Amino acid sequence: MSSVITITDSQFETEVERATQPVLVYFWASWCGPCRLVSPSIDAIAGEYGDRLKVVKLEVDPNPESVAKCQVEGVPALRLYDGNQLLYSHEGAITKAKLADALQAKL
Repeated sequence: MSSVITITDSQFETEVERATQPVLVYFWASWCGPCRLVSPSIDAIAGEYGDRLKVVKLEVDPNPESVAKCQVEGVPALRLYDGNQLLYSHEGAITKAKLADALQAKL
């Protein structure tokens, strides 16, 4: 069972862009109410898709470089990358079922 890996700007290239499998990046903030609702779904997805997907989370406030690079305009935000290729993008709260459907379509 895989777990969510917390990363920073300095780890983004290694953990996301150079990853050998698709990576779901979860952008969040401690002050964000909807982020608290989405977090358990992100943890569950990491467990269920751990064989096909790496899940990382990045707090937006201390990591402005990755936020700008990924064009995150609001949180919670999700980006699914395969190398440098963006496969899926979503901003705002999302249910686990809708996220799972989106991942099934892209993986």
